[in-house]
Amino acid sequence: MAKKILIIEDDKFLRELIGQKLLKEGYDIVEAVDGEKGIKSIKDEKPDLVLLDLILPGIDGFEVLSKMKKDAATAQTPVIILSNLGQKDDIEKGLKMGADDYLIKAHFTPGEIIDKIRAVLK
Repeated sequence: MAKKILIIEDDKFLRELIGQKLLKEGYDIVEAVDGEKGIKSIKDEKPDLVLLDLILPGIDGFEVLSKMKKDAATAQTPVIILSNLGQKDDIEKGLKMGADDYLIKAHFTPGEIIDKIRAVLK
């Protein structure tokens, strides 16, 4: 059965780019454009992995991560943060809060992002 990836990303171009790439690789994808929809999708869709942007309309990615990790039903779901926030403090905060990996958007191609997803899902 295909692994399901939830992409929480407000940038339509990037969301579609990564989504298309994941579909080509045989993953199922679910998309959310903001933190609130993201949290709802995590509960409803039970994804195998969440690709999480931090700067989102409404609830930000840190809040989404915090809510996920506090909820027993979703606490074990792997999360890869994909953000423009590249400060050491942000990265440390994300990883401390329970993210499995932290990728800075400008430093990774969609192909490399898929490789990271694969590595976390193994």
